[in-house]
Amino acid sequence: MADDLLSQLKRMTTVVADTGDIEAIRRFQPTDATTNPSLILQAAQQETRRARLREIARQAADIDDALDAVAVEIGSEISSLVPGYVSTEVSARLSFDTEATLARARSLIERYARHGVGAERILIKVASTWEGIRAARQLEREGIHTNLTLLFSFTQARVCADAGVTLVSPFVGRILDWHKARQPDADFTGDNDPGVQSVRQIYEHYKGHGYDTVVMGASFRNSGEILALAGCDRLTISPALLGELAESGGTLTRRLSPLDAETRTPEPLDESEFRWAMNEDAMATEKLAEGIRKFMEDQRKLEALLGELRKE
Repeated sequence: MADDLLSQLKRMTTVVADTGDIEAIRRFQPTDATTNPSLILQAAQQETRRARLREIARQAADIDDALDAVAVEIGSEISSLVPGYVSTEVSARLSFDTEATLARARSLIERYARHGVGAERILIKVASTWEGIRAARQLEREGIHTNLTLLFSFTQARVCADAGVTLVSPFVGRILDWHKARQPDADFTGDNDPGVQSVRQIYEHYKGHGYDTVVMGASFRNSGEILALAGCDRLTISPALLGELAESGGTLTRRLSPLDAETRTPEPLDESEFRWAMNEDAMATEKLAEGIRKFMEDQRKLEALLGELRKE
């Protein structure tokens, strides 16, 4: 009997669980796991965690302290279940503040160390703004690995690679959302999916120019997008889609393979070139801003929950 699609995918791509759900991680046994403010909120709302969250909230110096304590506690629990990286996100509120991002990232790494989790196991997630990428460049120089998230454009990907970040997370599904809203009757299936096309362009650029930065497709809307990117370095997948792949049969064809690196890399973009290119890309500009707002919306909900628990 042929292997299911998830088993086949794991042989050509590193599968990452896009969740803070401990039971889902146990079930699907991914190599890595990613979290973000929305996923941490979902995990924190589980009734089984309420007593522990109350304890954290009461012991914390302030809400920011409590937020990071919760994220690291959940991340540390996840780290015991996966052999690879756990991604933990810096507050979206700091997306346009390089120095504050640096301070928060270093603090997260120190917190993980107190839980017995080394820096080599953690990816600090930072939004792919100019300020976030500058922070990531410095963190990488300090030996802190980074995951540049909310990435919607080739421009962002180019600057991230030149900054030497460990990993980028191009958001496939949210790119598709933007195009479907404007062209509802267009055929965006399979290779026509603009999110899939974006990841392929980034992958081919990185491999063609010898960049070490890992490409991890993220934010999938359907399993077809995942199958169209089989062979990508990493793919971070929700429990629902992991389950669908695990229950599906057939033969999976590798779609992405490394290319021989060229000898010459493009000239890096400076800040004005980056900002101009982003200004010219309505989709990337709108989805980046929307993504930061969405993460902050969920972060505020978690802040409110922790605030209530501090008073109990």
